[in-house]
Amino acid sequence: MPLDADVAEVLAEMRALDVAPLRAGTPQQARRGYDRAPKPPPEPVARVVDATVAGPAGDVAIRAYAPSDGDDLGVVAFFHGGGWVLSGIDGHDSLARRFALRSGALVVSVEYRLAPEHPFPAAHDDCWAVTEWLADHAHELGGDGPRLAVAGDSAGGNLAAGVALRARDAGLDLALQCLVYPCLDDDATRPSMVDHGEGSFLTAADMSWFWSRYVPDEHRHDPRAVPMRAPDLAGLAPALVQTAEYDPLRDEGEEYARRLREAGVEVTATRYDGVVHGFASRWTTMSRAELAHDEAGDALRRALRRSELGGSAVG
Repeated sequence: MPLDADVAEVLAEMRALDVAPLRAGTPQQARRGYDRAPKPPPEPVARVVDATVAGPAGDVAIRAYAPSDGDDLGVVAFFHGGGWVLSGIDGHDSLARRFALRSGALVVSVEYRLAPEHPFPAAHDDCWAVTEWLADHAHELGGDGPRLAVAGDSAGGNLAAGVALRARDAGLDLALQCLVYPCLDDDATRPSMVDHGEGSFLTAADMSWFWSRYVPDEHRHDPRAVPMRAPDLAGLAPALVQTAEYDPLRDEGEEYARRLREAGVEVTATRYDGVVHGFASRWTTMSRAELAHDEAGDALRRALRRSELGGSAVG
């Protein structure tokens, strides 16, 4: 279907600004540009707590968002997008609040180390350290650690998928892996990467730039870095995989969902037509994001509730 009218308007405005591509500058310049970009205003939640968790290379900052009072909320470890190079807790503050409000869960956003200063496995290890800590200590933040899910957008979806793989191998049960237009493979030959690799916000060249800064060549075989390389997906947590029609990453997300289903994992895969990569973070300008937020919130709410009751997580 054609681009949504509001999405087309945003893309036209971006083209008029003639912003230099990421690859034209340094990571520091890209971060400054990202930080200056307008973001939706933060919505109020009942409680926000900043804390730290011991990680493999020092303390990892976290921010916990509680949508309501209480000390037994289901828990979502949230990993922000930004190509492993951009953003952080502050950059994704509004989206993390949205996840908390729509899911009713305690959402814990992770300030993982960024590339290229800290290449793989730094970000993955930080996210895993926080996830593992939450399983045993979420009660310190008002959460119920045994009811635990992971979620992330774009590069955060990559990290959530990698953490889900590690959790399976470590025997840590997760209620759900919520993957929002995740980047799961460095293969640039899929049709969506070719057909939508230019002119739709995220470009194929951007993804090559991100991958080259995050994952050294010697680690490209590691499924924790490139989840599509996992030989066996059986036994993973149930999944919600959301993709965007005009996203270079669309096909790899949908292929991963198919592989999960073929491995016996419960999966809901939803393609959002008429939108581009990043739409879920731009709900004030790309209205279809509201539908994605509702779906993700409902899926997390059901999964965490069913985890409490001992049932299946995706329905």
